[in-house]
Amino acid sequence: MASTRTPTRRAATRGYQVEELLQALVEDGLLDEERRRLWSAVGERSDKHPLVQLAARDWPRADEPDKKLTLEFLTEWLARRSNLPYHRIDPLRVEVSKVTSVMTHAYAARFNILALEVTDTAVTVATADPQVREWQEELAHILHKDIRPVIANPEDIDRYLTEFYKLSRSVYGANDQNSGRSGHNLEQLVELGRRGELDANDQHVVSVVDWLLQYALEQRASDIHMEPRRERGNVRFRIDGVLHHVYELPPAVMAAVSSRIKILARMDVAEKRRPQDGRLKTRSARGVEVEFRVASLPTVFGEKLVLRIFDPEALVKDVTNLGFGAREAEIWDRMIHNQNGIVLVTGPTGSGKTTTLYSSLKSLASPEVNVSTVEDPIELVEPSFNQMQVQHNINLDFAAGIRALLRQDPDIIMVGEIRDLETAEMAVQAAQTGHLVLATLHTNDAPSAIVRLLDLGLPSYLIKASLVGVLGQRLVRTLCPHCKTTVDADRAAWDALVQPFKVAAPERICQPVGCPECRNTGYKGRTGLYELLPMSSGLRQLVVQELDLNTLRRQAIKEGLRPMRLSGAHKIGRGLTTFEEVLRVTPPPLDD
Repeated sequence: MASTRTPTRRAATRGYQVEELLQALVEDGLLDEERRRLWSAVGERSDKHPLVQLAARDWPRADEPDKKLTLEFLTEWLARRSNLPYHRIDPLRVEVSKVTSVMTHAYAARFNILALEVTDTAVTVATADPQVREWQEELAHILHKDIRPVIANPEDIDRYLTEFYKLSRSVYGANDQNSGRSGHNLEQLVELGRRGELDANDQHVVSVVDWLLQYALEQRASDIHMEPRRERGNVRFRIDGVLHHVYELPPAVMAAVSSRIKILARMDVAEKRRPQDGRLKTRSARGVEVEFRVASLPTVFGEKLVLRIFDPEALVKDVTNLGFGAREAEIWDRMIHNQNGIVLVTGPTGSGKTTTLYSSLKSLASPEVNVSTVEDPIELVEPSFNQMQVQHNINLDFAAGIRALLRQDPDIIMVGEIRDLETAEMAVQAAQTGHLVLATLHTNDAPSAIVRLLDLGLPSYLIKASLVGVLGQRLVRTLCPHCKTTVDADRAAWDALVQPFKVAAPERICQPVGCPECRNTGYKGRTGLYELLPMSSGLRQLVVQELDLNTLRRQAIKEGLRPMRLSGAHKIGRGLTTFEEVLRVTPPPLDD
């Protein structure tokens, strides 16, 4: 870490004052003179950065009165006026261990600057005070690298200045520059890990784990991957279905962090040779309790952990918020309100089946209804359900679980997955004795679920008698609303996507661009694509042991089935997603 000295001249650290910025805004036609005089007459004073003070007034822009002088706009304006690049800080793209080694926390806080990128020849440093530049010469002299200043949001600098150095101190056990507390340095920390003396309850390890969980919630991650390697351990977040590299940890620290997580998840810390499962809970910054499902896997360099994050707020969504169209929502609601029968949800792992089932069950659960589930594993503990965990070591599988639930006077049963004939037969028995059964099945689309049941060995007459309908689904990334742009629609691509249907193509569609809000991916969030197959009399007549899937699908389309690609086309037309995304996640159409 650079041994930077504190400047002796107080005046050298003086940046813009509010009055100077007000005058500059007036000169650039962004603020009217009356407001500038009003501020000067009142003579307000604050310790906050001048840009933050101005943004807090929520003043309209003089050139475009329908827009405000927001902090982001003011920061970009200041960058242009200072002839410096504007930089929106994306914490997922910052290598914290590198940038915090450039200068001490005290030095960075003294000038309110933050290193953002470090290469062999240059360091990019964010500042919100372009008039204060003596640190640039000092750092260049000490580091022997080019210093490239950029302008960034002052609130972001303050926030990440605290977060990055706190994380760095926790990981490396470095001295706390502000409070005088001391800990192990990096070499001591690694040596403790090698000797097995690095305690999972060490204050630094606890801080790393706390930061990791909170940071994942803040970044909207669905999974945390902790992957041990020979030299460094990788931490990655899955956001909107795509993995992002977040941090690197020394192997010894990675092992201690993994042990800490296993302790919190009530797993066997001493057992590192076989996979384990557990779960832990924490609270988000908003005070909402969030559950993490933890799974460990032994690898050549240590235990790999994956923490799947379950947001309880996802369960309060109605079907329209899940991505259902009005017609799809009506059909699905009709299917799940049957008094008996089987309703299947199909799709690969990570396609949103759990969210759909839990949200639907939550809407059905009431004091007058007994909702019971048998799952492997229980994805999320929900107070309004009676949930049973499959235990293969004591021969409590899905079939045995359904058999036990039938003696518990259930109204609605949810089966985590139909994997074999015995489970399918028990589900049919439950459906035929007056219960509504919701279950998942791994198939590519809705019609394939019927063929899959036949392949398992379930007699066709039982399928005809018990199956209410099938929902096939996928998750598709949605375009970032902050940066998406419109282009002319490709008619040929549209016609190929919606075949065999004839649907008028929109004049314009949206395409991804990329901005700091979406981490330059062009996408932010996900929504569902669905195809619903209610069992009709015509479809039931086709269900025989040697059923041809193409024949079944053609009949289903005649009777109203709208394939997932058609659902995707509808969302493309609404500007929610793109051709590439729909084609990426949906199965291809069957041959004629």
